[in-house]
Amino acid sequence: MSKTITHLYDRYEDAKAAVSELERIGVSHSDISIVANNAHGEHLAGSEAAEDAGKGAGTGAAIGGLGGLLAGLGVLAIPGLGPVVAAGWLASTAVGAGVGAAIGGAAGGLVGALQKEGVSEHDAHVYSEGVRRGGTLVSAKVPDNLVPEAEAVLNRSGAVNPVERGNAYRETGWSRFDETAPAYDREQVEAERQRYARGERIL
Repeated sequence: MSKTITHLYDRYEDAKAAVSELERIGVSHSDISIVANNAHGEHLAGSEAAEDAGKGAGTGAAIGGLGGLLAGLGVLAIPGLGPVVAAGWLASTAVGAGVGAAIGGAAGGLVGALQKEGVSEHDAHVYSEGVRRGGTLVSAKVPDNLVPEAEAVLNRSGAVNPVERGNAYRETGWSRFDETAPAYDREQVEAERQRYARGERIL
């Protein structure tokens, strides 16, 4: 048996560290997913993986995570989220048939994919909005015997508290993730990064 554990990070570097640590403790890279905002175009710039994904390569190359999850990152343009880099099963579920397929409604698909794996509706909306605003989502299907250690790994890597973040979003008039809303541009993403520069940790 396994449990799906999902956390949001303000900093891509924290999410990468969490993924690497999950792999180190024995969670298979095929059971880990990452979806990161790429409004700045800073991830995989000019890389072969990014170019292949942009041309509509199959999911095996673009988001399959061959040779370790982070080695399989590919670039996707998802309505409501804007440009993201992604790898793993969650990305596959969210975009359906593959990178080259028509992906209308794929942003809503991210919310649905999260809920399908047991994430509450509230948290699924906060996590999707967090990616839209510049964050990185990490989700892992973890064997029961590794759950406590995996939870500790994800928490100490700087995970956002979804309840606190949801409350912060609502203070600005937000209520739920809207895939029809315009994606954040570089300036908006940077403003969000500055706002949460200290981060919110799960205690």
